[in-house]
Amino acid sequence: MRIDAHHHLWDLSRRDQPWMDGPWADPIRRGYGPGDLAPHLTGHGIDATLVVQSSSSYEETAELLALAAGEGPLAGVVGWADLRDPALAEILAALPAPLVGIRHQVQDEPDPDWLVRPDVLRGLRTLAGAGLVYDLLVTPRELPAAHAAVRAVPELSFVLDHAAKPAVARGDWQPWADALTALAGLPNVSCKLSGLVTEADWDAWRPQQILPYARHVLESFGPGRVMFGSDWPVCTLAAGYEDVVALAESATSHLSAPERSDVFGGTAARVYGVGAVRGQAAGAYREKPTGLAAEAPPSRALVPPPDVADGASS
Repeated sequence: MRIDAHHHLWDLSRRDQPWMDGPWADPIRRGYGPGDLAPHLTGHGIDATLVVQSSSSYEETAELLALAAGEGPLAGVVGWADLRDPALAEILAALPAPLVGIRHQVQDEPDPDWLVRPDVLRGLRTLAGAGLVYDLLVTPRELPAAHAAVRAVPELSFVLDHAAKPAVARGDWQPWADALTALAGLPNVSCKLSGLVTEADWDAWRPQQILPYARHVLESFGPGRVMFGSDWPVCTLAAGYEDVVALAESATSHLSAPERSDVFGGTAARVYGVGAVRGQAAGAYREKPTGLAAEAPPSRALVPPPDVADGASS
């Protein structure tokens, strides 16, 4: 089974995406629904996907869960929740399957040590108790705190998004490379091979500029803890879906067939606990509208705390 472990869906008629904070985002400033994604999945033999939150919103999470509850390749949702909320366990219990993980835009927090605050660590332990995964959206600035959090909560499975977003466009290697290797030394964290094209020069990137970063991810974590993610549609700022798939296939071309199978599905299936394809795979999305048409079910979990603002995503 081939799995795209990281993509987004959003409907700007329902809510803004505040991370789209300038003209740079104009090419993706529209709604993206399952029908837009389906041809890419079909064209590249993707059997299942994981959709990831793009705003700090319980309402968005509920909409994605409702969408994923139907037939189709959407096998799981990495949603959003406020880790600091003392009622987090009750909030998570009110969210239905197929919720498989939680993510917060840590990269946008002013405090680089946000992940190791006592209330955040308490929330991470609550996620572990709920059997969920935590996606780390961090940059090299936050990698030390990410390392400390992963070490502090060994019972929780973490997934590093976008390899911590190295500055490919500038050619920066350190301290990212050593910090990534150190993080990979902890057994309860995996890494998504995703999001690297948008860290490169959008208009002039070449595979040879990105492949060293991708291969360092593979060398550090090993294929059994690396999973492919397209980061669609954010990736389209720099590359098409087909380009992202080709780049990942190039990065993994030296691996054995079972190792490539891990990167393109096995790792995500194990880490997030997904696998069985429902309905007609990508074809089941073809008749669905572009927007996120699912209505959020009523729940106290849908009321966000007043001090939580939307953040950037990719």
